[in-house]
Amino acid sequence: MNANLTGHLSPDQEDLSPTTRAMLALRTQVLDAWMANVRKTVLQARALAPPILENTLPAYFDTLAALLTPGYTARAHNDLGAVASEHGGERARMTVYDATALIHELQIFRDTLFAELERGGVLLSAEERTLVTSSIDATIRESANAFAVVQAALREQYVAAMAHDLRTPLSTAQMAAEMIGHTSDDDAVRRYAGKIIASTRRIDAMTRDMLDRISFCKTGAIQLDITEFDMADVAREVAQYAQALHAVELDLEVAPITGWWDREAMQRSIENLVNNAIKYGSRDPIRLVLSTTTERVQVMVHNEGDPIAPEDSESIFQLYRRAGKQEDSDGWGVGLPYVRRIVEAHGGSVMMSSSAEDGTSFVIDVPADARPFAGAPTAA
Repeated sequence: MNANLTGHLSPDQEDLSPTTRAMLALRTQVLDAWMANVRKTVLQARALAPPILENTLPAYFDTLAALLTPGYTARAHNDLGAVASEHGGERARMTVYDATALIHELQIFRDTLFAELERGGVLLSAEERTLVTSSIDATIRESANAFAVVQAALREQYVAAMAHDLRTPLSTAQMAAEMIGHTSDDDAVRRYAGKIIASTRRIDAMTRDMLDRISFCKTGAIQLDITEFDMADVAREVAQYAQALHAVELDLEVAPITGWWDREAMQRSIENLVNNAIKYGSRDPIRLVLSTTTERVQVMVHNEGDPIAPEDSESIFQLYRRAGKQEDSDGWGVGLPYVRRIVEAHGGSVMMSSSAEDGTSFVIDVPADARPFAGAPTAA
């Protein structure tokens, strides 16, 4: 049930094909080799902390493996797009990568994957190899597109902040020039003061126009109150509160899960996901699952019910936007944008998978220690 989105598909899962299970058994070997190769080859990756370098690759690897199981292929294709977009977006926000570095690291992943599968004795058929190759090529395109979109958003946020901050010194310069013009008896000084006033007014008009054209509601980094706590305790509190409204199944694969985050912000984020699952899911129990990978923690909220359409998979994270069927409701307006903004500020990502067969899953994936990444820029 969407375990691929957390990087926790098991090679012992009997409904998976032998090839998928063999690939999953090599997950750690492939990812370790890939990270070593990327550090050696991509200059921008050398100083990245392990949880940031690893990024969404465990989830991506598992989803790629699931492609090779009949019956999982269509759903895996859908999930690959979501994971690819989050990978590109996080690279834009959390690293000094350019588009070339992003493309290069994914090409390295492709080459490393095939090399490690061969070394591990996993032989892909020609059809399977073609499927994996074409999927990685699609990932490169989607990640690069998401990278470009987020970079553009961050540039606009920077311009908005700069334009806003410019207005204060401009106003001061203008008032000083006006005072000089009013108090000086020198005609030349008054002419120069007039030119200064005209120029500052022109610049002020330009900055106002720039601000009017920028649609972002927030600029700058989010201020987080990072403390050490047990994420499992937060999940228990959220589940206990939600039980009064809806059945919630809490699955703690590991406990305690102690790390460094903003407790209130993370609790509100999980509550938002659970509340959305209650509001828009079926009457089946909601699942709240906590798990870990290397130096990262995943929180998954799953509900059954009508799926979110693929065309709405991004718009639901935009402020005041809702999924198509919920356009007239009082939800999907600010909750999910808040979740993304908080998670991204912790150096993490939010992934979503939705289908009629599997229901809807949202996965928060954050570093176990967010202190080095606190207040990271976010395009949400």
